Amino acid sequence: MDLGRGANTGLSGGPLEISVAGVQPGTVDLLVFQLGAEGAVRREEDLVFFNQPRSPEGAVELVGGDRVRVDLAAVPADVTTLAVAVALDDGVAHPLGQVAGLGATVTDGAATHTAPASGLGAERAALLVEVYRRGDGWKVRSVSAGWAEGLASLVTHFGVAVADDEPATPTAAAAPAPPPPAPPTDGPRSVPGEERVSLEKRQRLDLRKREVHKVLLEKGAATQRARVILVIDKTGSMKELYATKAIHRVVERMVPVAVQLDDDGALEAYLYARGHMRLPDLHVADLDTWADTHLHLKGIVGGVDYNAIGHGNDEIPIMTAVLDDIRPDDPTPTLVLFFTDGGFAKRAEIAELVRTASSRPAFWQFVGLGKAKYGVLERLDELEGRVVDNVGFFAVDDIDAVDDAELYRRLLGEFPDWLVAARAAGIVPR
Repeated sequence: MDLGRGANTGLSGGPLEISVAGVQPGTVDLLVFQLGAEGAVRREEDLVFFNQPRSPEGAVELVGGDRVRVDLAAVPADVTTLAVAVALDDGVAHPLGQVAGLGATVTDGAATHTAPASGLGAERAALLVEVYRRGDGWKVRSVSAGWAEGLASLVTHFGVAVADDEPATPTAAAAPAPPPPAPPTDGPRSVPGEERVSLEKRQRLDLRKREVHKVLLEKGAATQRARVILVIDKTGSMKELYATKAIHRVVERMVPVAVQLDDDGALEAYLYARGHMRLPDLHVADLDTWADTHLHLKGIVGGVDYNAIGHGNDEIPIMTAVLDDIRPDDPTPTLVLFFTDGGFAKRAEIAELVRTASSRPAFWQFVGLGKAKYGVLERLDELEGRVVDNVGFFAVDDIDAVDDAELYRRLLGEFPDWLVAARAAGIVPR
């Protein structure tokens, strides 16, 4: 049975053999972590690798460098997960994404489950599969989530101390910083910092990156680089979206867009109402905490007065601020992702600003949230007097009900077409 990334299946509970293709001791090393309920090793002896090939109770044993034998019946009761991972040796120049055939095969009696590594790019260490308890039984899940910083980040993530003077522990010398990722041609792009995100969110990020990449690939823009700016409505009518943290989930779903398009993978973010404020850039490494820290409808939080920009609508100041920050001769195009629940009153002024903006290297993608009237936004696509069509708009009643594939298709469907038109008009360099 083939297991795609994120897929899982049940196990018999008997002995297992896990073989990993692509492993070459001294080049690509195999490691297994016995993890407790907190997702970390109970002690350093729970790491099985070339210097420590057998777990203390003998349930997990490394055999021949590329295989692991597991006696599930002997796994200690307080171990909930066996994490099977690989890491590159420090001297290896290429990333795991270039290791041919990398993947795990789990043999469970007469049943065989294969989990090919998927979506890896610049990573130097990766978790391939998890064998984990579910009720009274065991299951296996294909993961394929990695760390660009290599072995040191991998073992630290699972709670193993990294020290030079402990021979049973992986050396403290971290893998060299990887070079800037090459433009993606056959898979999603990765950026530094992904290895610092919690495993659950990193898995979700990886899946979403693939969906973004798929849209860009189909539109001929997989190697395109662009500045990504996120504008978020903070007016009083957005109260429910903030209270339910729907807006937090929206922001999390925009991060893969920046990872695929922006040179540093970061989102430049603004909140607006009558005024506006620039928030700290959202980097992938901050994905676990950024939204809770910075997205607030009102009050003074962390020394920031969210009341100061008001609670009513005025889109002109924020749109002008964004436009003023985009130089007409900027060689890198900009994608503005503008989320709002509508209520635009200054229709003529907005239309004129969009006409002015049509000569700048920027595409404005407006997204309507909730059941609202969007007025001028629904008519901007047909606005006359522009150099090129520089605006897209769609609305969703419940964005949580829209799956990732559909969201990214709608979000990014017009941006590549604008690029073609903007290049033809000399707005974006060819």
